[in-house]
Amino acid sequence: MDFVDFFLFQIYPYIALGIFAIGCWARFDWGAYTWRSGSSQLLSPRGMRLGSNAFHIGILAILGGHLVGLLTPHWLYEYVISVENKQLLAMIVGGVFGLVCLLGMTILLLRRLLDVRIRATGGGRDLAVLILLYAQLLLGLSSIFVSAQHLDGSEMLALSGWAQHVVTFRPGAAALVAGTHWIFKAHITLGLTLILITPFTRLVHIWSIPLSYLRRPYQVVRRRQPAVDYAKR
Repeated sequence: MDFVDFFLFQIYPYIALGIFAIGCWARFDWGAYTWRSGSSQLLSPRGMRLGSNAFHIGILAILGGHLVGLLTPHWLYEYVISVENKQLLAMIVGGVFGLVCLLGMTILLLRRLLDVRIRATGGGRDLAVLILLYAQLLLGLSSIFVSAQHLDGSEMLALSGWAQHVVTFRPGAAALVAGTHWIFKAHITLGLTLILITPFTRLVHIWSIPLSYLRRPYQVVRRRQPAVDYAKR
């Protein structure tokens, strides 16, 4: 293990998570009105419904799968599913929702690049984030082909072990992924970078969970009263 591996997989995760936590808190405290998704649907609804729905369905499923797959200890699921079958399940489910997300993200990226109104009102930061997300998704989909070459689940155990070492502040996390394929390393590094830049982009709206909507009262809408023709009265 060289210094680059040690920095990227032992030190950089805490830098990214620290900036994420402090940055999100500071932005919500000082710039709450900037905490939004900044939808471009009003500018051009073309392709928005399909693109946005496919992107959000895919990305939420992928994020949920990553959290469960990486942070669930091996001993907790080994009596239900083997490591080999767990990896195969992750490849299939991740591949399906990855393609759904890719479809949505392609539509959204083309809208931002080709639509004159969206391109004129959008910022370079939004486009850069979308490109980084697109690259991260392509890396994730490409890792399926790498995983298919070794279905014993060894690298999956190494990756989950790394994630669990990081969240529990245990040393030796970098050593677990130092020998993995470069595509996994690139996927982790870009993922950490996306976490790091989240407080400075519209990605912050991901962490807004509007639970209050579940108990909000119904909106009262009154029928419009007909206009009174005072000239006839």
